[in-house]
Amino acid sequence: MTKGETMRYRVLGPVTLRPRTPTAAKVRVLLATLLVRANEVVSSQTLIDELWGDEPPRTAATTLQVYVSQLRNLLADQAEYRGPRDSLLRTQPPGYRIQVGPEELDLARFEILHDSGRRAYEGGDYEKAGLWLREALALWSGAALSGIPHGPLLSAAAVHLEESKVAVLEQRIAADLRLGRHSELIAELLAMAAEHPYREALHAHLMVALYRSERQSDALQAFRSIRRALIDELGVEPGPRLARLHERILRSDPALVWQERKPAVGRPPVSWLPPAAGDLVGRDRMLASAARMIQGEGEGGSARLLVVSGNSGVGKTAFAVELARRHAELFPDGQALVALRGARGEALDQAAAAAAVLHRVEPGPARATARSDAPQELERALHGRRLLLVLDDAVSEAQVRPVAAALDDGLLLVTSRRSLVGLDDARQLTLDVLTLADAQRLLTAVVGVPMAEDPAAAREIARLCGRLPLALRVAGAALNARPHWTAATLVERLADQRTALDLLSVGDLDVRAALMVGYRELGDVDQRAFRLLSIAPAPGFARWSAAVLLGVSPVQAEQRLELLVEARLLENAGAARDSEHRYGYHRLLRSLAQEQLLDTESAEQRRDAADRLGRAYLALARYADGLLMPGRSLAPAHGGTGGSAGRLDPARIVGSSPVHWFQEECQGLLDAVHHAGEAGNWALVLELTRAMSGYLEAAARWGEWAEVLDLAMNAAVAGGNDEARADVLRMLGDLAWQQRRTAVASGYYTDARELFERAEDRSGAVRCLIGAGDCALSEGDPGLAEQCYREAWDRVPAGLDERASVDARRGLALVALVCGRAEDALQSFQEFTEAAEHLGDQRLARFGQRNVERILEHLVDWSHSQRMPPPLVVEARPGVWLVQAVAGADL
Repeated sequence: MTKGETMRYRVLGPVTLRPRTPTAAKVRVLLATLLVRANEVVSSQTLIDELWGDEPPRTAATTLQVYVSQLRNLLADQAEYRGPRDSLLRTQPPGYRIQVGPEELDLARFEILHDSGRRAYEGGDYEKAGLWLREALALWSGAALSGIPHGPLLSAAAVHLEESKVAVLEQRIAADLRLGRHSELIAELLAMAAEHPYREALHAHLMVALYRSERQSDALQAFRSIRRALIDELGVEPGPRLARLHERILRSDPALVWQERKPAVGRPPVSWLPPAAGDLVGRDRMLASAARMIQGEGEGGSARLLVVSGNSGVGKTAFAVELARRHAELFPDGQALVALRGARGEALDQAAAAAAVLHRVEPGPARATARSDAPQELERALHGRRLLLVLDDAVSEAQVRPVAAALDDGLLLVTSRRSLVGLDDARQLTLDVLTLADAQRLLTAVVGVPMAEDPAAAREIARLCGRLPLALRVAGAALNARPHWTAATLVERLADQRTALDLLSVGDLDVRAALMVGYRELGDVDQRAFRLLSIAPAPGFARWSAAVLLGVSPVQAEQRLELLVEARLLENAGAARDSEHRYGYHRLLRSLAQEQLLDTESAEQRRDAADRLGRAYLALARYADGLLMPGRSLAPAHGGTGGSAGRLDPARIVGSSPVHWFQEECQGLLDAVHHAGEAGNWALVLELTRAMSGYLEAAARWGEWAEVLDLAMNAAVAGGNDEARADVLRMLGDLAWQQRRTAVASGYYTDARELFERAEDRSGAVRCLIGAGDCALSEGDPGLAEQCYREAWDRVPAGLDERASVDARRGLALVALVCGRAEDALQSFQEFTEAAEHLGDQRLARFGQRNVERILEHLVDWSHSQRMPPPLVVEARPGVWLVQAVAGADL
């Protein structure tokens, strides 16, 4: 019986099952969904989503069980099968798993042949590569997964499979070109280029085949055709690889002419590089910099060891492969890529890494070499050979050192998330995320017209993906897999940070899996640090907040932070005051950290950590508020929480600029209020609101102030605390007055004052009187304003609220000014300025001095009168100006 006859399941075309395909469409969908995840558990929810989409019937779970039972009967209906009826399709929580052998499913066979063909191609055996790749393509009988409706999983799988088919076809054509079959390929390539008008690799093959067939003008015309299509339809130029090929054809590069390979003498050249990435975007400058190092331009001579580091998913491997291919001619003994991880993703130890390199450069002898002998054998194998080796995904210097020592006449390119600064004489290149413009270019290259037509959505997708190349490619593939989505739909889905990583997984491209590699390599203590620090504010947080969250000293926290930075799981978010660095997450790494936090830490542990940070924020905010608004007591009130900075030093952390500290930590304070509210810690919500309201008012951050006051009112009501409710009402009055909503502000002050009077809180009542005076002054009633300020002045508790006393003096000085009593105003503002200086509030003192100077200027003009016309505008509080409406008043 042939392999074709033993093939029981087919998805590379219409979905079929031998000997009898299900007639019911839903059962075929179930079969196809299980087959594209063969030998894996597929959850019941995934199957329900695939079968019914967003509107499953009420009986979906029961109906699914019926479909599973029908499929089990079909699977067991074969002459040669003698096992239990449920052994091929097992119930395995949280869903079902179909058991399929590698020769039973065309997809599994296709992947095996594809991998074999790729390895043969990379090893230079183009004849064998072509045979295996042709066999892989022969398995296809139509469009993948055809004949059934597609839900989200099957849509993504179909796109991935079609992409794999074209990739295999491209590599088979590349193998044929290597074998000199350019003339026979032209007709096929012309048809493929017409079918895939934007596929640059296919068009590059066509150009090469035409050029080698002595049709240079046709090759140039082929370039013009794809360039015109890319510009007209997508608004982009051809990529650098195609552009370079065009230039080589223009100058009749002799290296493009096919030459029959002659049998190698001695050791054959090594050739084991994966295909170049077709859409390597935004790396031209870094490639040029690396080229200068390799060619020995500048100081230091030619590089022998080059480390390319960067975050997971930033494109280090694609960059290194492109660099190796560009400089292959400098290394006549060959080029090879060696993965420094095993089949399960584990990092190879030093001996295993040396053995992997040895196997690549000398496959025969390496198989017989014990791993313990590999470092010594490697010196013999590499000595005197001018090789370019790419060691991919190194985790430590130890993996690299034996290879670096043995390779005495070549170039070693090492990719790693870490910088590997312990390697002697290593040159360093760090790949960052793409610029916004390059990120949009990559999205357009992956998606095509829908992305080019919506640049605003493309920019937002680039931002939401953190401009990470892998995430951008997967996001583009996710959009391609859902033709009913627009780019704006993708923006909406990615905006939810809790589910963004779920969306960024298509086929074997999985952003979460790529990011998890670095996390899993951490020890338990550092994994917990990575998780807990996600409670800290975005986009950046200071060392002190890390110390509080981790429950360690600032010095110990810095050690943890720098280790996470070196592991590319955190990044420096810029220098703060006094060169103290702030730290932050890449957006997607923050999503991962928060996922792990929810999965690993209990709700109580999460609350405790957030509470520690909130209390530290409270202690520091009180200290900063004391510098910003001296004379105002923010001691715990209304049954509130004291909050303590513990081992932290508020004077060092806040420094001499409380405004700067508040600016840096405003988002953290807002987060702390939200965390406290979610935990039902009403006292902490109220005290944090009081501590940050002075800054929010002074900085005119009305939106954030309204947000925290709303949370504080909810906390006061939930806690049944009338005095706290009065305090929030008074602050709401201050906010409304600042926003020129005078009538609303007056109502807040009246309600707050009634509550303060009932609680016998004289200081609170006085502040409401001052607010009412400001409202009256704004409404053009200086008489009522003076009455309010005078009553407030008389009722200030002696020695208990010095700031309220100064504020009442401000009001009385303003009344004298708007009523034209120049001498009274001058004296009152001088007294106010002295009181503000005594209070230590330089902002209020400067405000008072400005008014003194303005009055003195007027007195020069009215030197013979103690009365003067009232000013048209008045600075009522620092930086707040009122247009006077007192026409007709007795001035």
